[in-house]
Amino acid sequence: MPRNVSIKPFLLYFSVVALLIILAYRGIDHSLDKIEKRGYVTLITTNGPTTYYLYREEEMGFEYDLARAFADYLGVELKVLVAEWDEMILLLRKGKGDFVGAGLTTTDESKRIIELSEPHFTVYHNIIIHKNDREITDLKDLDGEVIHIRRRSSCEESLKELVEQGYDLEIKLHDNVPTEELISLIASRKIRVTVADSNIALLSRRYHPDIRIPFTLDKKKYLGWAVRKGNKKLLSAINRFLDEIEENGIYAKIYEKYYSDIEIFDYVDIKKFHRRIQTRLPRFQAIIEKAAEKYDFDWRLIAAIAYQESHFRPRARSNTGVRGLMQLTLRTARDMGIKNRLDPKQSIYGGVRYLKHIYSRYDDIEGWDRMLITLASYNVGPGHISDARQLAREKGLDPNKWSSLTEVLPLLSYKKYYKQTRHGYCRGSEPVEYVRRIVLYYDILKMLAVKEAPHGV
Repeated sequence: MPRNVSIKPFLLYFSVVALLIILAYRGIDHSLDKIEKRGYVTLITTNGPTTYYLYREEEMGFEYDLARAFADYLGVELKVLVAEWDEMILLLRKGKGDFVGAGLTTTDESKRIIELSEPHFTVYHNIIIHKNDREITDLKDLDGEVIHIRRRSSCEESLKELVEQGYDLEIKLHDNVPTEELISLIASRKIRVTVADSNIALLSRRYHPDIRIPFTLDKKKYLGWAVRKGNKKLLSAINRFLDEIEENGIYAKIYEKYYSDIEIFDYVDIKKFHRRIQTRLPRFQAIIEKAAEKYDFDWRLIAAIAYQESHFRPRARSNTGVRGLMQLTLRTARDMGIKNRLDPKQSIYGGVRYLKHIYSRYDDIEGWDRMLITLASYNVGPGHISDARQLAREKGLDPNKWSSLTEVLPLLSYKKYYKQTRHGYCRGSEPVEYVRRIVLYYDILKMLAVKEAPHGV
C-alpha cells in the first residue's frame, strides 16, 4: 500500500460494519437458543386449582401439566416461578421467566407489552351469584349492582365495555385476590356478584355448591401463554407444540385430568357430600388414614370410595347383599379375612386390602389409568373389566386407557357383545358412572385440603 494512502478510512469503515453486524445480531431473537443451551424453561404462573398447586408434595394444575409437556417437547427441564397475578407480566418483561401460563386472555393494555400464543382453551365470562339470589336473571338486572373482580383481568375490560354501553355498574377491583376467593365470598353471601372465566366457574360449583351461574356476559374468550414482545422463536415453538399435542392426544389427556365432566352438576348430591364430610367422615377418618397409609393409597381417595359405596353409613346394605362402609360381598370379606362386614374398622381395612389386591393385577397399566380401571374393577369385578379390555382390543382401542373402557363397558349390556365374552352380561354404564363420582368426590377432598394449606399438603 502506498505510504500516502491513510488506513484510517478503512478502519472506520470496518468498525462501522462490525458495529452494525453486532447490533443486527443482538436484534435477532435468541430466546429459544438460550433455553436449549441452559437446559431448562421457566414457567411463570400463580397458585390456583386451574393453574398450579401442590398436593401431597406433587406439583399439579392444568397449566403446569401443559408446561411440563412443553418442556418435554423442547427436551429441557421445567422450572416454575409462582407469583401474584399482578406480578407475572412484570416478571416476564424483566426476564425472570420465559413464558406466563395462567389462563391469560389478551386485553388492550396487555397487547402493547406481551404476545399471546394461539389459544389452548376457550372460555366465556360467567356471572356468579348465590343460588338463592333469584333477582338477577339477565344483563339488565345488573344495573345498580357492585361487581367484584380481580384487577387487570379480562373481565374488567368486558365490564367497562358494558358501562360504555350505558349499564349502571359499579366495578369493584381487588388487587391480587384470586377469582376463586371472590367466588367463595359469593357462596358465603359476603358479596353479591362476581365474574369468572367459565372453566373456573364450573369447577367452583364442586367446591362451592351454593353458587349459581345465571348467564354469560359476552362472546368467547381465548386463553393462551404469554411471551415477551419480540420472542418470535419461542412463540412459534409454543404454537407448534400446541398444534402437536392437539393431534397426538396429549392435550385431551391433560384436559380430562382436570376438567372431566365439569358441565355435569348435581346440586343435591354435591351439597349432601359437603355436609357429610363434615358430619359423618370425622368418625371414620383416622381409620381410613391408617388403612390408606398401610396399603399406600391417598386416604382421600379411600374416603371418596367409602362415600360412593355407603355414604359413610357402616350398616349400609344394598339389594345385592353387599354390606358395610366399603360394601363388601360375603365372599370378598372372607377372602380378605373380615369376620364382621358391619364393623367400620374391619370393613375399611378389608376394602382397602381388596383394592390393593385388584390394583396389583394391573401392573401393565401406567399412571392414573391404572387407578381408574382398578376402581371400575372394585365396582363390577375383574372379570367384566377383562371382557371390556378384550372388547377394546377388538375395536382397535387401547385396553390400558380408561377412556377406551368408558366406550366399551356400556356395550356389555347388549347381547350382541356380551354373548361373546367370558363373563357375560354386565350393566356396563354403572362402573363408568361409579368411577366418575369417585373422581369428583376425590377432587373435592383434594381441593379442600389445598385450600386449608395454600402452599400444598
